[in-house]
Amino acid sequence: MNSQRKTYKTSGTCSQSISYSLEDGKLKNVSFESGCHGNLQGIAKLVEGMDAKEVHKRLKGIKCCDKASSCPDQLAKALEKHGLI
Repeated sequence: MNSQRKTYKTSGTCSQSISYSLEDGKLKNVSFESGCHGNLQGIAKLVEGMDAKEVHKRLKGIKCCDKASSCPDQLAKALEKHGLI
């Protein structure tokens, strides 16, 4: 079981970073720093306990308004960067 906390510095979004733990391939304790607080709390609750690969599949490529990325897309990128996908 790997439960080390990971942090990812976001790019091109209102949030500044994303932190999470991974236990048996499942996301735990997801939190976003800054950004749209209510929406990001909702995303964190929705992905809690989900398989990291499924989270990546569902969130990758989501855009926010005219931006090239979004906070959900940045979470997918964090999973990629940390070698979880």
